[in-house]
Amino acid sequence: MNFNKLYKTVASGTETGTATATRTRSRHNPKYADLDANGTHTVIEASHISQSFTSEKGNETTVLDDISFNLHEGAIVAILGRSGAGKSTFLRILAGLIQPTSGQVSYRGKALDGPNPGVALVFQTFALMPWLTVQDNVELGLEARGVPREERHKRALEAIDAIGLDGFESAYPKELSGGMKQRIGIARALVLRPDALFMDEPFSALDVLTAENLRQEVLKLWNNNQSGIKSILIVTHNIEEAVQMADRVVVLGSHPGHLIAQVPVNLPRPRDKHSPEFEAMVDKLYAILTGQESQRSRQITQKKAENAAGATSGAAQNPTKDSVQTSSSKSDNDNKSANSSKSTDNQGNGNGSGQASGTTDDHAAAQAATNEKLAAHENNTKVKENNARAELLPNATPGGLAGLLDVVSNYQNGVDLADLAADLSFEVDDLFPLIDAGTMLGLLTVSNGHCTITREGDRWCHADVLEAKQLFAQLVMDHAPLVRTIDRALRNHPDRGLRGELILDLLRSQHTDEEAQQQFDIAVTWGRYGELFDYDADDDQLTLDEANK
Repeated sequence: MNFNKLYKTVASGTETGTATATRTRSRHNPKYADLDANGTHTVIEASHISQSFTSEKGNETTVLDDISFNLHEGAIVAILGRSGAGKSTFLRILAGLIQPTSGQVSYRGKALDGPNPGVALVFQTFALMPWLTVQDNVELGLEARGVPREERHKRALEAIDAIGLDGFESAYPKELSGGMKQRIGIARALVLRPDALFMDEPFSALDVLTAENLRQEVLKLWNNNQSGIKSILIVTHNIEEAVQMADRVVVLGSHPGHLIAQVPVNLPRPRDKHSPEFEAMVDKLYAILTGQESQRSRQITQKKAENAAGATSGAAQNPTKDSVQTSSSKSDNDNKSANSSKSTDNQGNGNGSGQASGTTDDHAAAQAATNEKLAAHENNTKVKENNARAELLPNATPGGLAGLLDVVSNYQNGVDLADLAADLSFEVDDLFPLIDAGTMLGLLTVSNGHCTITREGDRWCHADVLEAKQLFAQLVMDHAPLVRTIDRALRNHPDRGLRGELILDLLRSQHTDEEAQQQFDIAVTWGRYGELFDYDADDDQLTLDEANK
């Protein structure tokens, strides 16, 4: 197998030999290194990039038009735009995977003539080799470069540990959730120790809670300077994601892709999505993307002209103030009614005032239906507490649970589950497994449909990767009987190992085959995450984790 060719398809990146100069992380500097006019710390520079493609019929399509851009050390930059803005194409040009039709890309002052040696890529679709284990997937690029076995093992384990995947080294992609697969992609990039980490819509294939958890993990790595990466460039169509993660947002227009604006995000971390400052920044970017700022400027100019030509004397005394207030109020109302989700790929239209009553009635009906589901779920939970099936593990991953806690922790006084489901665009039924897992482990409390994070939950939510795994291990040993049973059985066995089929047979005696398999899979996932035990699917062998011996 040609690993070099394979690897270039999967990711691009070479450990650079550039001497590491003394540098200051820009996130600690309110001026931000991206705005350094001297360009002293420039990692990548793109000058007047244009890109055209010719179809089979000979028609030429311009995808990008005259874009210039600098990526500096110490910055997270988001490229934001609707579909058709050429975001991913621009990212690949910066990575040296596509040669631009015109313009030039330079890395550390040297013009690119092939793959960018300072870049590692994380893709939306994970791009994993299904026949390789987690560790083998992470080592793939290092093996392509001829790194000795011992060195690549060491570096791979460090990257796996940094992204919270220790315990899953021997697992195959088919055994993992989407969030864990994307963690492999991030670890595979980290192991290359690149100057710049490029992420192409890395969270869009994940459910909203897993995506939120993974964003937080990436930000923790960045803020703690654990990865050694000097800059991050993330492509997204999600405005909130751009504001949450980036120090600067580069906004591209569509058809063809062109630069509209570069907006610094001067909000302190961690960023509160419910703060007025965060929401104002989201609204500002939304207005830029939809052209409403330009429209507002035209309205103000037109109003000024009208006032100057023949307005009343009272209005003429202060036309600028009156015109700004009038147009601003109208534009703000249009902006709010256009689309509350702030997604650049799903632009909705505002509802007329005649629909207000119907909207209210619909909301009330939905609220009533949700409350009925919550009541039924609580009653069902109480019944389960009185029989053996109460010991069933909820079908929730640690990543999804952590994502839920990240969201709930933002509500100081807790949140109603109906409102939480609406905010996340979830059906409330989809939240139940995560809520059940949180309450089982003592991370959440729920009363009359109101969910509140516990002190232990808040501690787990804000812990670093290692502490979070240790806390989780203790929690599942205390509150998850099946995980505790497997752990004790392994400890009591002379070889510290058991066949998975033995546990499955015991589970089948109490549950259906489908339930037994699901419970086994959940227990293995929880045990692996807590570094309690490991499972080799090839040999059907459960073993105690080295950290747990």
